This record gives sequence, C-alpha cells and structure tokens, in this order.
Amino acid sequence: MKKILVASDTHGNVKHLKWVIERNKPLDMFIFCGDGEGLEREAEELLGKNCVLHMVRGNNDYFSDLPGEEEFQIGPYRAFLTHGHRYGVNVSNRRLAEEARDRGCGLAFFGHTHRPQMEEVGGVTCINPGSLSYPRQFDRRPSFMLIEQEDNGRLHFHQGYVE
Repeated sequence: MKKILVASDTHGNVKHLKWVIERNKPLDMFIFCGDGEGLEREAEELLGKNCVLHMVRGNNDYFSDLPGEEEFQIGPYRAFLTHGHRYGVNVSNRRLAEEARDRGCGLAFFGHTHRPQMEEVGGVTCINPGSLSYPRQFDRRPSFMLIEQEDNGRLHFHQGYVE
C-alpha cells in the first residue's frame, strides 16, 4: 500500500504540514497544489529523498521556479495538477475538468479556494485538499487529503484535518 499526501495553500507556514507528515510518514508521494511561498526549498527535507514530489506554483508564488501545471501518473491513473486560479475554480470546476479531460487525465488536483472538496465533473475527479494554513470552509479546520493506493492501483481518498 502506497501513501500519497495532497496539500495546498500553506502560504509560507509549514507548522501544520510538519504535523501531517509526522503522523503519516513514510509517504511515497507528495502532491502540492500551489501557494507554498517557498515550500519547494524545504519539501525534500521535510518529506525525505524517497518521496516523489509533484508541486506547482500558485498565484502567490511570485519568485518560484515551479511549473504552473503538471501531468503525471498515479498507478494506472493520469493526473493533472494546477493551482486552479486560471480555471475559475472559485465558481465551478467545469473548466478544470474540461482541461484535465482534454489532456487525458481522470484526476485533477487543485487548490486556491482554501476549501476541501472532491467532486466528479464529466468523468474527472476534481480534488482540492483545502488549506493547511488559512482554511475558508465553514468549520475553518486546516485540511489535507491522504490517498492510499493498493498494489492493484486502486485509490482510496481520505479527507484529513489537523487536530
């Protein structure tokens, strides 16, 4: 069983990210949906050299060399990773799902809204882990997504919250 951590919108504050990593390590993959504001410089140190990193820049990552978007495989699934601000995710996930589908991806990871969400749109599973630093959902709990991947490739999604 592989463990994948999905996080977003830490905005320079890694306190809660460290808490999540400590409670879930070892991790096989880390997916970061942007607005880390320097997190890329600390990620390998926090997660270890054996953890595969997929990170994109967000609308507040002004001095980042991270890509704006990325495509990669999670077992048999093709994934699209973006911050989401260029796809109107504050209003709807429709444009995000269309872009992912056009790229041949069945999973679309995004952030930007600071609200955890998992929604299927037109055959694409759109996943937002929420924010570990500045949550905006009703209960304002810092959030993340943990994905467990079975040996056969099947994925199990678990929305997590910092206690």
